[in-house]
Amino acid sequence: QVQLVESGGGLVQAGGSLRLSCAFSGRFVSSYSIGWFRRAPGKTREFVGAINWNGRRTFYGASAKGRATISRDNDKNMNYLQMNELKPEDTAVYYCAADTTYANQDYLGRVPDEYEHWGQGTQVTVSS
Repeated sequence: QVQLVESGGGLVQAGGSLRLSCAFSGRFVSSYSIGWFRRAPGKTREFVGAINWNGRRTFYGASAKGRATISRDNDKNMNYLQMNELKPEDTAVYYCAADTTYANQDYLGRVPDEYEHWGQGTQVTVSS
């Protein structure tokens, strides 16, 4: 059973930075791509970025590109989303998710349906 738990959310001022963590557990979970999504109030889930199984490939959504960095430490079963230059429109619940379709793949899914396992989310609020 793959499990993911996000942490690190909170209240931050515009222009500030935040690092979200995603602890993952389960068999072979370090072999799967991890994606980050967010859901703002009244909006659908939005792709933030993703990282492949060994951390050598990343891809970012348009809203996060240039401001976000995703990394992972498979020895610690941890994944991280660093967000800089935060804006009020970044306010959302942030989720990490695992794509367990294939192990050791370089493909990075960009839509929620491509991810089978999700964390419960962590709230990020950016004040102006």
